[in-house]
Amino acid sequence: MATETTILGAGIIGLSTAYYLAQHQPASTIHVVEAAPELFASASGYAGGFLARDWFGPATASLGALSFDEHRRLAEAHDGGSKWSYRTSTAVSYTSSSVKLQGGGVRAEDWLRTGASRATAAGTSGGAEKGDQAVNDAENATSMALPWLRREQGDDISVIGDPGTTAQLDPTKLCQFLLDECVKLGVRLHHPAKALAAMTDMRNQLSTIRIQDTKTDIESDLPCARLIIATGCWSPQVFSELFTKSSTKLPVTSLAGHSLVLRSPRWTEQLETAGLGCHAMFATNNEGYSPELFTHAGGEIWIGGLNSATIPLPLDATQKQIQAESIAQIKKAAVRLLGPSGLDETEDLEVIREGLCFRPVTARGTPIISRVEDKLLGEGITTRSGAEGGVFVATGHGPWGISQSLGTGMVLAEMAQGRELSADVSLLAMP
Repeated sequence: MATETTILGAGIIGLSTAYYLAQHQPASTIHVVEAAPELFASASGYAGGFLARDWFGPATASLGALSFDEHRRLAEAHDGGSKWSYRTSTAVSYTSSSVKLQGGGVRAEDWLRTGASRATAAGTSGGAEKGDQAVNDAENATSMALPWLRREQGDDISVIGDPGTTAQLDPTKLCQFLLDECVKLGVRLHHPAKALAAMTDMRNQLSTIRIQDTKTDIESDLPCARLIIATGCWSPQVFSELFTKSSTKLPVTSLAGHSLVLRSPRWTEQLETAGLGCHAMFATNNEGYSPELFTHAGGEIWIGGLNSATIPLPLDATQKQIQAESIAQIKKAAVRLLGPSGLDETEDLEVIREGLCFRPVTARGTPIISRVEDKLLGEGITTRSGAEGGVFVATGHGPWGISQSLGTGMVLAEMAQGRELSADVSLLAMP
């Protein structure tokens, strides 16, 4: 008999987990519950969609490689190029001459929290070492033409990722694909619905999750021997609300990130399809943050990198308040990097979308992908042993949620179902 499973969170981690679970158990026994009125309203819909294979430290290196390879396999099997704009990419690090003259931008090991460039992550992984033919080819191509980038004499550009180890996609479209596949298989989506309580049977063993349809206020009980919490930044709150007597607090906080999606006359769909290829650019800045820029298929450009740990986490992602001053700061960087060259400073960038998303982060800098021990649930609550049940958590991926999503879903499904793990996540257990 298949284990009834409830997944809280219909973002990219929750949907990836549901997708891989459904390959090995009846999909009708899998329930996905999403509380936010709008799907993909946070990082799963507003992130830049950058993928890397080997930019990770020892704790996540195996997971990162598995996930990157699975992104490629899934795109090849399901026409990801058309359906979610999957493209291989050349990643470059960019330092302007003005930054060099002023002593350089912000540089620190914890690049995300301090505003340094994500390019520092590539430098510690060994993934961008020179001498590799693919990287050399990419460097040659990059040096020949980046028509969308405004450049000045003395600027430095170096290749830090080649098309074999970096890629990008549209996260909203990938999420929609995963959701559609899950629903076609028979996975049950409850949206919008809020998890109210974890219920136990006469043995005090987890047996059901009570949810409330937030449109009708109707409550119902989902049979649940296996519970997976994948609600991003909201995971600590969800865990505490379900297990009210537990003293365990999930060590996850939120990091907000603003972004823009733009169009420029110097980056068009015709250029991408003509063979120029997509690029990911990580710029060193001396204005307190380091812009990240991705040229996407279809002529769109995503730019972000302005992060804040002080913006309060809203009750749900649809209640976010985009800060005008942050958008103005990103737009200023966009004009500097993408605007017309020469004396003509006329702004010709078209803003398609302003964005704000909240990414879950941990103090150790790596995600939590783990079964929660029964003793941490409080009130003597237990779960079925082995693959027959359990409470699991997957959160804290920081800026790597999209990149590590498919690998996380695959490994978590294997963990929950008692199968051999495809990646080493032994260092990602609950602290």
